[in-house]
Amino acid sequence: MKHKGLAALLAAGCLALLAGCAAPGGSPASASGAWDPCVPEEGAAAVTCRIVDGAADGALLLAGQGEDEGLYRLGVGETPLFLDDRPAAAADLADGMLVTVYFDGQVQESYPAGFSGVSEIRAQSQGADDRCGLVLEVFEELWNTDEGLNDGVVELGVDIDPTLVPNAAERAGIAWRFGELRGVQNPLQGTWEELAEQGYIQKEGLIWPEGCFFSFRAAENTQPAADRFEFDAQKWRSGLGAYFFQNCTARAAKGGAGGWTYEVGAHAIA
Repeated sequence: MKHKGLAALLAAGCLALLAGCAAPGGSPASASGAWDPCVPEEGAAAVTCRIVDGAADGALLLAGQGEDEGLYRLGVGETPLFLDDRPAAAADLADGMLVTVYFDGQVQESYPAGFSGVSEIRAQSQGADDRCGLVLEVFEELWNTDEGLNDGVVELGVDIDPTLVPNAAERAGIAWRFGELRGVQNPLQGTWEELAEQGYIQKEGLIWPEGCFFSFRAAENTQPAADRFEFDAQKWRSGLGAYFFQNCTARAAKGGAGGWTYEVGAHAIA
């Protein structure tokens, strides 16, 4: 996919707003030679994403924000990195943070996509929200519960409630990362009914011979808040092989770092 036009337009607007900060010639150095946090590299395109996973080792899985629903891979490596407009290291990043990637405007045609010619990365602590990490943690716990249901799985179905994770790219990132961790390529997104209609789940026999379905849905009769919500989650292999987390409560971690904790209200099996 190509983002050159949109990204270049965004970058041009940013450069216009920050013109008063720039040194002569568009250099990111001030008149004294010191780094000026106001100035991105001249001519760079920019895409803002949320870190789905990978902050711990600098191998970022990024979900585009706003109208950009792209999913990207980015290794921090030696790329100049700034957090809240201050020089930072990869270790300062956290899953759930928003980052703006400055690059040459070309995107590698892969999935997840890759950025070409990355010049710098700018992260911000404000607005961090690691709901992706919360869902991945719940799915991981389900995977490790009643592990016999996982035997022979070569396909995965993932259903994430958009009222709990509104950003489509973030939902896609959760599905992709969960499949990657389980050694399953191209996990499927959709409800149980949608996957049955597509022929993956055998609707008549109530079984998915080669796959397993995971869901993360808002609990009935609940109104999600910014810092708290109730949810149900399940792992389903067949009508007689399923495990459920019910009446669960998720709470935003204290301190405003974007993390979440959760408690399972009840366990059920089928």
